[in-house]
Amino acid sequence: MEKELLYQRVQSMIISSAKKPKYSALSTVKIADLFGVKPDIIEDMLQELINEGRLRKDKLTEAPNYEVYSLP
Repeated sequence: MEKELLYQRVQSMIISSAKKPKYSALSTVKIADLFGVKPDIIEDMLQELINEGRLRKDKLTEAPNYEVYSLP
């Protein structure tokens, strides 16, 4: 599983989002199923992208309080 490929997928999901500002709630289980890997691998790679500053992770203040990802 390539981290760059995951980043490209997540980036397209965020850019295609209709929300203002642009963000997306991601399901690591669904993404893992698409790539044929375990969800913990996806979670680790997303955390690496956050640590590198390529993604931002926030929590919605209103219900349902999803964790959402956006571009910096």
